Amino acid sequence: MNPTLLLVAHGSRDPRFAATASRIRDAVGRVMPGVDTELAYLDLDAPLVGTALEEVTGDCVVVPLLFAAGYHSKIDLPTIIADHTGRGRAVTQTDVIGSSPLAQALADRLVEAGITDPVADRVGVILTAVGSSDAAADRHVRRRAVELSTLLNRPVEVVFATKLGARDHRLRTAIRRLRSAGAERIAVSPYFLSAGLLTERVEAAVDRHTSDAMVAGPLGAHRDVIEAVCRQYRAVATRDSTQESLSAATFVARA
Repeated sequence: MNPTLLLVAHGSRDPRFAATASRIRDAVGRVMPGVDTELAYLDLDAPLVGTALEEVTGDCVVVPLLFAAGYHSKIDLPTIIADHTGRGRAVTQTDVIGSSPLAQALADRLVEAGITDPVADRVGVILTAVGSSDAAADRHVRRRAVELSTLLNRPVEVVFATKLGARDHRLRTAIRRLRSAGAERIAVSPYFLSAGLLTERVEAAVDRHTSDAMVAGPLGAHRDVIEAVCRQYRAVATRDSTQESLSAATFVARA
């Protein structure tokens, strides 16, 4: 029997977030119809992770719908899992989905926003993300910006939604750098799962400082996000299945 796949998202007061997370769960379920796929949240939405884990009867693979490994994936979620592991079952947490390649997904969203040729159109891109107290999480976002810049052959600056600075000075600095590098248009690339208060905060700030910015949609249920979830699940499920087979073989040999 395949272990249950439990997708874990952060949660939000904005209903668009839960709707997006549900679309991702449904898309994963279509790709892996033989796997029971459930959805839970760390905060603000229901069911919470602990409640969802209580309802899972067998083994479970927990895939965090997070783009960077920070407090939630390193401390918060493992603590909840530890409190609900036992009863003769295994609960395994995978890496965050942001550990998979997602630069192409970001580029696709820019194309959908109308940026078909960023080089010819002299577009400078601002990659926006939440921002974390964990420096490693922020470094991950900056690496993703380098990947996107290489893919587009255009400069990409990072601006964190929770760290815009006084009077948006970090955003203003990013725009100034892109203009200095030859950008004639500014495009915003949200490294977010869903639209919400933070993406709107960045968009409003961008509008205060430039009049012609183009804003791409969040990653949502992009095929690469779905593939990232499936890849994380399969890596754990395949490994556990192999270990069980080896254990069974060893038992038979000794018997």
